[in-house]
Amino acid sequence: MTKQKKKRNKVYTGADASLTRPIITRLEAADRNKLAQWWFDHKRTLKPTLITVAVAIVIVWLLIELIRVVSGA
Repeated sequence: MTKQKKKRNKVYTGADASLTRPIITRLEAADRNKLAQWWFDHKRTLKPTLITVAVAIVIVWLLIELIRVVSGA
């Protein structure tokens, strides 16, 4: 077997090199209903808020149960 030639991975910076590299933009289309599109647009801000609200509700519920147990009702 012959030795394979190493591939060049260094950017060419000679005098006739292109000044700007091409920008590749990849897009992905999705067909969503109105609710799914709204959730997709807002979930980055809503998920932490909903998690915080859920934790607060659980803590309040646990405190209420603790007070009920301690008071003997």
